[in-house]
Amino acid sequence: MIPSPDQGLLAEASAALREANLAFARAHPGESPGRQPVHTVYGGAQLFAADSVPRLGALARRALDRYAPDPATLGRALGIADHPALHAIHARVGEKLAREPIEDFRIDFEDGYGNRPDAEEDGHAVLAAREVSKGMRDGTLPPFIGIRVKPLNEELRARSIRTLDLVMTALVEGTAGGLPDRWVVTIPKITVLEQVEFTVTALSQLERKLGLAAGALRFEAMVETPQIILGADGRSLLPRLFEASDGRLRGAHFGTYDYTAGVNITAAHQRMRHPACDFAKHAMQVAFAGTGVWLSDGSTTVLPVPVHREEAAGPPLPDAQRAANAAGVHAAWRLHFDDVRHSLAGGFYQGWDLHPAQLVPRFAALYSFFLDGIEAAGVRLRNFVGKAAQATLVGDVFDDAATGQGLLNFFLRGLNAGAITEAEALAMTGLTAEEFRGRSFVGIMRARA
Repeated sequence: MIPSPDQGLLAEASAALREANLAFARAHPGESPGRQPVHTVYGGAQLFAADSVPRLGALARRALDRYAPDPATLGRALGIADHPALHAIHARVGEKLAREPIEDFRIDFEDGYGNRPDAEEDGHAVLAAREVSKGMRDGTLPPFIGIRVKPLNEELRARSIRTLDLVMTALVEGTAGGLPDRWVVTIPKITVLEQVEFTVTALSQLERKLGLAAGALRFEAMVETPQIILGADGRSLLPRLFEASDGRLRGAHFGTYDYTAGVNITAAHQRMRHPACDFAKHAMQVAFAGTGVWLSDGSTTVLPVPVHREEAAGPPLPDAQRAANAAGVHAAWRLHFDDVRHSLAGGFYQGWDLHPAQLVPRFAALYSFFLDGIEAAGVRLRNFVGKAAQATLVGDVFDDAATGQGLLNFFLRGLNAGAITEAEALAMTGLTAEEFRGRSFVGIMRARA
């Protein structure tokens, strides 16, 4: 006779397992259902104005018109001259720059601003808030916006919180108790968990002071120090950072250049595609998988700036100088394009842009990435869903259930990036709009079973 399990012990273990399962599910709800921006543009707080976004968009469109006026020129510049969707990529980049050139903007009081006298930063904090309020009234703000304050170390913590307080107070007073949609505060150079706990306390105090709903203020963490990846105790700070955030952590942004400097990589080799960066970003993916925290890559610092200045009202440049300008801009575009494609292949769907002309390769990289083989991906997803509980073989690619979710995620990300429309995705995959919006392959399988 095989003895039966002790029902009392089994019930006790089941109760403990249930609590653990439920706690895990609460901490790992899956990807956030909201739209994630594909990039963040950083600009010094001293330069921000209510019309900054449309002005930057106009500069980006001018760069496209001047240095890639047709698909063939764009293809040669970015190394995608043979891409089958080149004409669609060029057209969609132009349309995006005209309609919504910037998705997320960060008013920067840190690296893009520098250290200034307190009175000067006080003035810029209040002015930035007034310009945000004006942008809200005029409808000129991007879908996402926020500020980056200074680090919370001993030298700068007081200045950082004062700036945050001034901006938030002026914003709430200037908009009759309202904030821009999707407002966020970015905290740079986190090194210890207490900086996150301090952020939570500061935001909570601001909510009470300004009459905001509890939990209304969210923040992003900059991952740009080695200590946040692996502390002196041999543990990563990343998962504990999430636990300490009180549900306020919206995103984690990788800082390429501070991080590589922190691990003693020399300037000549500080780049987004360095293996050290891939290691840190993969650690971020592992730590935040399933939590709904958005991940963002860093920036390409080689800017697409022409070598020879050309005045709008001045005489045209000699042919040799115009050719040098185009070559310089195209080289910087190609570097940024390749960096973005590398990030996309690694599962990072958001990054930083530092110059309006970088918007051209940003969107070209996104659209080329998602339009690569999209027809075949649609066939694979359609066949897999059509056979519901069975695996399917299309060509020489064998799909399983995890791949089904990966294919669905590919289309969801492509929709989010604007590379494809919902109508195109539905036609390619045979899914319904409701199935797409549910975002769950398992849910589709259950509904169709």
